[in-house]
Amino acid sequence: MFKLKILSAKVIPILFWSSPKALTLKPKFISVIFLIIGLVLFGLGEALLISAGIGVSPWTVFGQGISNVLNVSIGFATFIISLFVLLCWIPLRQIPGIGTVLNVIIIASVLDYSLPYLPSPETYILRLTQVVLGVVITGFGGGVYLIANLGPGPRDGLMTGLQRISDFPIAWVRSGIELTVVLIGWILGGIVGIGTLVFAFGIGPSVAISIYLLAKYINKS
Repeated sequence: MFKLKILSAKVIPILFWSSPKALTLKPKFISVIFLIIGLVLFGLGEALLISAGIGVSPWTVFGQGISNVLNVSIGFATFIISLFVLLCWIPLRQIPGIGTVLNVIIIASVLDYSLPYLPSPETYILRLTQVVLGVVITGFGGGVYLIANLGPGPRDGLMTGLQRISDFPIAWVRSGIELTVVLIGWILGGIVGIGTLVFAFGIGPSVAISIYLLAKYINKS
């Protein structure tokens, strides 16, 4: 029952660092600080997954697939995907904010600067352990920055928008998105590893559990 309650979470809670409005030119300082903390953790978690060397995230697999089909770089393919996802926000009535912009900048920066310093374990069990740790850190970072309510990144906005119109639990929606993009990416020629599958199945529950625990143990505003 306890697990079911966590994974059935459907709303982003309002805590002391939550911004009253996602679209604002004068956000609370505490909201910006926690937004940055969450995004740094999110980027670090993805970097751990990459450095483990046994599979990239589902969206990277999707990017590889689009890159193969269009014969463009993985970076440009990722840019195209981000634009498409943002267009999907329109019917979902999602509101962008400073977090939407900082999501791209901070996560990309963390990946660039942290990867050279992260370990690439030699044994498979340590690589798998690093992947699991990366998923947990990514989910926690996602929970922290989503609660800041300063606008989600393109992918998380898709998640929250689909959750709102479907009324399905956050964990289900996020896992469904990840599994869909990794399947499409694989069909288009993207490379899937065990780390990819761990991320696809684990990121939804990780985000949901993080949000649940933060709401349970931190005083609301």
